[in-house]
Amino acid sequence: MPAVETVLVVGAGAAGAAAAILLAEGGVQVDLVDIQPDVRTTGSGITLQGNALRVLESCGVWEDVRRAGYAFDELGIRAPDAEGTVVAVLADIRTGGQHLPATLGVHRPTLARILVDQAKQVGVDVRFGTTFTAVDQRADGVAVTFEDGTVTDYDLVIGADGIRSWTRRLLGVPLETRGTGMGIWRAFVSRPPSVTRTDLVYGGPCYIAGYCPTGDDSLYAYLVEDAQDRSTLAPDAALGVMRDLAASYHGPWDDIRARLTDPSTVNYTCFETHLLAAPWHRGRVVLAGDAVHACPPTLAQGAAQALEDAAVLAELLLGADQPDQPDQPDQLARLDGLLDTYAARRLPRATAVLDASLQVGTWMLAHERGDVPGLMGQISTMLSVAP
Repeated sequence: MPAVETVLVVGAGAAGAAAAILLAEGGVQVDLVDIQPDVRTTGSGITLQGNALRVLESCGVWEDVRRAGYAFDELGIRAPDAEGTVVAVLADIRTGGQHLPATLGVHRPTLARILVDQAKQVGVDVRFGTTFTAVDQRADGVAVTFEDGTVTDYDLVIGADGIRSWTRRLLGVPLETRGTGMGIWRAFVSRPPSVTRTDLVYGGPCYIAGYCPTGDDSLYAYLVEDAQDRSTLAPDAALGVMRDLAASYHGPWDDIRARLTDPSTVNYTCFETHLLAAPWHRGRVVLAGDAVHACPPTLAQGAAQALEDAAVLAELLLGADQPDQPDQPDQLARLDGLLDTYAARRLPRATAVLDASLQVGTWMLAHERGDVPGLMGQISTMLSVAP
């Protein structure tokens, strides 16, 4: 039987929405709140590897995501020369199982909408434009005060509210978030026929020049450079900088650059990272996703690791791994044990992914020729086993 009957999930991103869906499907009453006014309609694309698709399948949204996105099974490596010469084509490991593609690109806001719509479909009470202001933990539950002053009792609160988690701060959990020394330009544009997979270029004026198809007529392109303050650039100037950097790359990049004309499609962010040591909970409040582990996108595993958090947490709470244990004195003791198990299962895997993502960046910052394909292969092999 489920270890909880009522749950509040804070944050409607990948981890929060997936946890809400899986718990609601298991018979738990779930409320999902997000401080944003609605599902975000802006943003570029996202690369989802097979282990992420496996969780989306368990959430019942795989077919919707497949139709909305663009699937492929290879990774290309190109040279930073005048032709964009292909120097290697690597067959990606299908980390979600042979029935799922190795990789799928999709428009990030579209993925968010699919997950939120599915949450509503399975009975989750979804509320945007609100959050909570206080929690009062007791042995038999947690009283949550919302912005409008209302108070609701829950068995558990899941804080899946991102890298700067309000839930984490309200709990007083210290965690240092630091930059990695890299920043990334992203743009969401139409897909030329020359782009049928992700290709990466190492070298030239950027550390990485890459792109990922996200649909029949869309892709997102990205350029990774030294982290710097780009916040003062006007939209037209930002577009100009990205176009200038892209001018050094060729092959399909020539087609992409011709489509880089709309300043509103361009954004810039710096890579950040942190990792919270166990435990990942304080009493009846538990954290998930970027709130506990944020890794740079050098291995495209950020969303996948957040989704795996949701899958493991829901599995444990629904009792799939934990039959009733009458020797435990009360519900809180059982819940505490389950949440300890959640962190114990997730922390080694999330740590390995984060360390590998940082290692790729370290090699590039030092201009060292590290074994990036070998490291990617090791991580993919690990991720092929369900968490």
